[in-house]
Amino acid sequence: MRPPRMACASTREYSADLGAEPTWDVGLAICPLPTMTDMPQRAALTRTDQARVEPPRTPLELALERVGDRWSLLLVEALLGGSRRFNELQDGVAGIAPNILTDRLRRLEREGVVLARPYSERPPRMEYALTAAGRDLAGALRLLADWGSRRAPDSEPIRHDLCGTPLEARWYCPTCTVTVEDPASSETRAV
Repeated sequence: MRPPRMACASTREYSADLGAEPTWDVGLAICPLPTMTDMPQRAALTRTDQARVEPPRTPLELALERVGDRWSLLLVEALLGGSRRFNELQDGVAGIAPNILTDRLRRLEREGVVLARPYSERPPRMEYALTAAGRDLAGALRLLADWGSRRAPDSEPIRHDLCGTPLEARWYCPTCTVTVEDPASSETRAV
């Protein structure tokens, strides 16, 4: 049995839909009507679905929202050595396009990670430095760099200057003066 048909708005649409040659002697073409099997199934929303509240976001999600892309982290790393101007950052972060650099610096400034200070009024030029929150990222960047160096075939891990031993990161509680072996254990919680 053939599916029900209706008149389409144009012959060209009919041809595109069915892959047939257009019929020019009739003003409208015949197209199949959509059937229930052609329509996507939609789940009916219940009141509990509509009232469902998003679960609280994790600390990692919040951090990644602020500085979670490649260029932002590389800019923070470049600024760890002190304040820099736009051209110095562009030279220091290989491969970053000027429009991306501008965008990331503005975003990091909005997030309170970078502070932009003018050093010239005409033309307006800025010098960028890390805020205290930006300097707090140094530890996380070192951990990420260490993780990357341990998995790269030609890379060296971060080493202790005195003895040359590769350094290892540990979770430490300064109040209890205890090293926590497993940060995912029941002894820890995110606040």
